[in-house]
Amino acid sequence: MQNKIKAYCRYLSAFARWTLIAVLIGAVCGVIGGVFALAVEHATHLREQHPWLLYLLPAGGLIIALVYRAMKLPLSLGTDEIITTVRTQGGVPVLMAPAIFIATTLTHLFGGSSGREGAALQLGGSLGAAIGRLLRPKEDLIRICQLCGMAALFSALFGTPLTATIFVLEIIEVGRIYERAMLPCLVSAVTAMLCARAVGVHKEPFFLASGLQAVNAAALLQALGLGVICAVTAILFCMVMHFSGKRVRRLIRNDFLRIAAGGAAVILLALVLGTRDYLGGGMQVIFAALDGSTRPEAFLLKILFTAVTLSCGFKGGEIVPSFFIGATLGCAAAPLLGMPAQLGAGLGLISVFCGVTNAPIASLMLSIELFGAEYLPLFGVSALTAFMLSGHISLYHAQLFTEPKLGHRI
Repeated sequence: MQNKIKAYCRYLSAFARWTLIAVLIGAVCGVIGGVFALAVEHATHLREQHPWLLYLLPAGGLIIALVYRAMKLPLSLGTDEIITTVRTQGGVPVLMAPAIFIATTLTHLFGGSSGREGAALQLGGSLGAAIGRLLRPKEDLIRICQLCGMAALFSALFGTPLTATIFVLEIIEVGRIYERAMLPCLVSAVTAMLCARAVGVHKEPFFLASGLQAVNAAALLQALGLGVICAVTAILFCMVMHFSGKRVRRLIRNDFLRIAAGGAAVILLALVLGTRDYLGGGMQVIFAALDGSTRPEAFLLKILFTAVTLSCGFKGGEIVPSFFIGATLGCAAAPLLGMPAQLGAGLGLISVFCGVTNAPIASLMLSIELFGAEYLPLFGVSALTAFMLSGHISLYHAQLFTEPKLGHRI
């Protein structure tokens, strides 16, 4: 009996210790994430109010390259390195946090096509690891601090704490979830969301109208068909990102020349197409798609703009672009399957995200946190179809497949 009491006391002690650590990490990351979100939002508004800022994109790229050179960080440093350090418990450069903060803000200010979640994972991972080292927990528990930081920053930016928690635990190794970190990550994510709101960050107004379609056998088949299309698009997006990254680095080895050339290419593409819809995150296009309006080629052009931007050294991430690609693809493809365009946009957003990240549970959680549970069976069929058929391709080279999607051959 005495041994059982001692064991239970150890659980209580660990619970109290990790709750306090998670709240600390969530508060720090929530405030910094809130400031980061406001900085990116302000940068986007400035670019929209002053269209001439686009022409400074090559100069902005040179500043980014200089920042990374001054901080003695490789310009190629990104989310893959964070995923690797979580798995191997390697060191995370503290200067990664200010570098990605500055670089992502500049990318959005001058019109690069990118998101924010790459910055969230890198910024949060760097801060979480730094706090972990200061608190000096056991070496194997520093990874939990790092995961808490990643979940906290993701939640601060998107206002989706449950998705953030599951996402950072799923993307490290597909087929294995590090359950021990689940409670600390959730506490950090919720704390960060509340702190970000206190700083002035508002959740993006994603909206999907109610009563668009009954959930029946026909609708489930339509969702399955859309999932197949999203799987193909997810494979295309990942292949283009990987190919362009390798090809551009081989073609232009100098960081400064490469990022300046990438900025010039984005400007040229915008001028030739006569639109700026594909600059930045493109949230206005996503909202239009969820309202049933898009151009059929929009998803392909976003892939092109994002590949040019990120392969040349600009910063941000691929997840918000995947939202754009999925929403516009779904909006255009759904009517061909007999489904409302608005519903197709929502299904496409979640399904392409699932296909490129291999995070099915986080994807379903995201559909609930963004759109509610009315169409959950349709989201489940579409997203899980995209997950299955996208194979072992991923946006992240460092992502491991512990459990093959087709199982182990005997």
